[in-house]
Amino acid sequence: MAIASQYNAKKVEDKWYDYWMKNNYFHSEVDEREPYTIVIPPPNVTGVLHMGHMLNNTIQDVLVRRARLKGYNACWVPGTDHASIATEAKVVAKLKAEGIDKSELSREEFLQHAWDWTHKHGGIILQQLKKLGASCDWERTKFTMDDKMSESVIKVFVDLYEKGLIYRGYRMVNWDPEAKTTLSDEEVNHEERNGKLYYLKYKIEGSDDFLTIATTRPETILGDTAICINPNDERFHHLKGKKAIVPICNRSIPIIEDEYVDMEFGTGCLKVTPAHDENDKNLGDKHGLEVIDIFNDDATLNHHGLHYEGKDRFVVREEIVKELEEVESLSKIEDHLNKVGTSERTGAVIEPKLSDQWFLKMKEMAKPALEAVIGDDINLVPDKFLNTYRHWMENVRDWNISRQLWWGHQIPAYYYGKEKDEFVVAENAEEALEKARKASGNSDLQAGDLVQDKDALDTWFSSWLWPMSVFNGILEPENKEIQYYYPTNDLVTAPEILFFWVARMIMAGYEYRGERPFKNVYLTGIVRDKQRRKMSKSLGNSPDPLGLIDQYGADGVRVGMLLSSPAGNDLMFDEDLCKQGSGFSNKIWNAFRLVKGWEISDEIAQPETAKMAIEWYESKFQKSIREIEDHYSKYRISDALMSTYKLIWDDYCSWFLEMVKPSYGEPIDRKTFDAVIGILEDNLKILHPFMPFVTEEIWQEITERTPEEALIVSKWPEEKDFNEKLIKDFSHAAEVIAGVRKIRKDKNISFKNEIDLSVMNNENTSANLDPIVCKMGNIAQLNYVDAAVDGALSFRVKSNEYYIPIAGAIDVEAEKLKIEEELAYTEGFLKSVDKKLSNERFVNNAPEKVVAIEKAKKADAEAKIEALKSRLSNLG
Repeated sequence: MAIASQYNAKKVEDKWYDYWMKNNYFHSEVDEREPYTIVIPPPNVTGVLHMGHMLNNTIQDVLVRRARLKGYNACWVPGTDHASIATEAKVVAKLKAEGIDKSELSREEFLQHAWDWTHKHGGIILQQLKKLGASCDWERTKFTMDDKMSESVIKVFVDLYEKGLIYRGYRMVNWDPEAKTTLSDEEVNHEERNGKLYYLKYKIEGSDDFLTIATTRPETILGDTAICINPNDERFHHLKGKKAIVPICNRSIPIIEDEYVDMEFGTGCLKVTPAHDENDKNLGDKHGLEVIDIFNDDATLNHHGLHYEGKDRFVVREEIVKELEEVESLSKIEDHLNKVGTSERTGAVIEPKLSDQWFLKMKEMAKPALEAVIGDDINLVPDKFLNTYRHWMENVRDWNISRQLWWGHQIPAYYYGKEKDEFVVAENAEEALEKARKASGNSDLQAGDLVQDKDALDTWFSSWLWPMSVFNGILEPENKEIQYYYPTNDLVTAPEILFFWVARMIMAGYEYRGERPFKNVYLTGIVRDKQRRKMSKSLGNSPDPLGLIDQYGADGVRVGMLLSSPAGNDLMFDEDLCKQGSGFSNKIWNAFRLVKGWEISDEIAQPETAKMAIEWYESKFQKSIREIEDHYSKYRISDALMSTYKLIWDDYCSWFLEMVKPSYGEPIDRKTFDAVIGILEDNLKILHPFMPFVTEEIWQEITERTPEEALIVSKWPEEKDFNEKLIKDFSHAAEVIAGVRKIRKDKNISFKNEIDLSVMNNENTSANLDPIVCKMGNIAQLNYVDAAVDGALSFRVKSNEYYIPIAGAIDVEAEKLKIEEELAYTEGFLKSVDKKLSNERFVNNAPEKVVAIEKAKKADAEAKIEALKSRLSNLG
């Protein structure tokens, strides 16, 4: 069958992905081989492919495909995360568009809508990953709310509760008023924003005096329950034991003393609002202050907000400032830069809120997870993230694991009495009833008397079990799969979830299996545009990944993503890189077409030039594969690609094929052709992890293959000894060939015309590769001489001088005329520079830098004149 003149990525990619799937190459079962395991960072079930996913999953696929070629039992487990906040928000929005309010539904009704949404939209991203070429074991696809995955989460919750590590507490938490749920500290982004500092006047009860308080949140005065001064602040000694009047609500509050107050900030006085600030809450607990919560769950004001009830907090801020001004309680307003906490999920400004929530004690669990990374049991790549990890783990706070959501794993706590501490924790309702009867001493309790906690668990509480739960390692800790595939090898993820997910998986691994969940953590950078902006839909600077694949082919996009993607450093994405990747596919395809177009002869002997070329490339390949393996071992995936790219584009396509190519119209000998095909196959093997489609297409076009002989399951090339001297000698020969070709081009000497070449071998260079030089430069005769050759064009490689006789090669008179014209121009230029430098006024008054530039021009012109005169002399 004739080989297509153009490489058709669309046709090829669909064909070979279907072939790989049909032959089940991606699937792994426990066997006698050494496993290589990766678990995918599960994308949100409602997500679609974006540039970050493209980068992350390309790297994972490179690692998995290479492991498969190296003989490992490669297993890449895919799956999705139920993403409580994001998914519930989408479902609520969909219901709202249909005129349905979530509050009007029962939990069961809402969950049915959520499951309908998930079945319709969930998993789209996994289908999109197939277009990228991701060789996941799709039979193992998991969802964090699959039955066994959910059972694992509940079992772990109960276990940790019984160990005393999970507790319920009334604490100040981060409240997202848009999602109407708590968030952990790690889910809050702190942003610097320009705001205002408001100076408010509080009257001293029983007098005409007043105190001035500086605050960034004037709306919270309605929840003030004290004013605090520093006992060491002499300005306020006269106020000890007195009370102040809160403006607008006119409530009397005590003036308390505590050294916590910073005497230098603002006015040195602090308004205390225990319900809306963690530090204020600590002061309130210490001094026994009243707690007044002024906000509803959506951050509108409640009945404590007086005539502002029902209004949004930011609307109230503007209105209350006007009212404070009207009642003469506003002293002044200043611009103020402060940090504002925002929700990592919705972007809403976080409200500190007192609430009963579930927490997991982290301090003890963090210790082995910290030691594992500090002690090199687990490697972070790049290691610049080590200090960040250490800081997090040494300052870890208890994890708020409850969320006020319905979509997710419902907390397995069952309340059996009126008091909030009358509950049991159990894996199911039957077990809960048994425990509740025992705890209450009431054997008459019925299932209907128990009320399960309404909250769901934080999404991360399921994904922290991911490397174990995907192999059912929680429910069946001794099953053969968890024993075989765990711990996994590599984790590829983003630095921003180093603590969210990575650290917590490490904690869970040591807690439930007593060992690490993975050996290496490869932290990718952020994909940015050429202006260094993070790619996002809102900025409109993120291309559609599937559109890129459609335009440049999956191989082209994979190469484009990786060409400038060092671990942990941001990728400045440029679509031209995908174009370059697509060009590489075409280059390889055309090189293959060239080889397949040669006529083969079993009769002719192998030329010496072909033998030398093969020996050189095989050595070059072996040196390169060591370099490539070293890059892989250090997770320099971009560097591994670049080494592969240069080897194939430069050494194979540009040099090797030219050296072995038969003369026009002539056949190639069988021995050389077979060697060329063997070399091509080795090239395809090392390129396959990066460009799986074009390599499989060429591999299958070379000869008819059985499914067992497909490239995807072939064998990685073996490392062999190589000739370093031959590589060095060729590097010199390549410079000689380049010198010859440059003179041919500059002097318009046809490449079809044979020329002679003489060399003064000052470097004592080996003559072994002279036949290669002669073939590639179309040299009729190569002579070694002891002196310069008159009447010749020359060039230098290191200290060797090379001469091409002019006679018969160029039009001498025309060349003389050309040089004389250039010489006359340069001499004229030198005179103008000399004239400027002989002008004392210029030399004395011009800046030193300007004078130095003119002197450099003079030196350059003099050197050029000398060279031109020498060339004229050689022409005779």
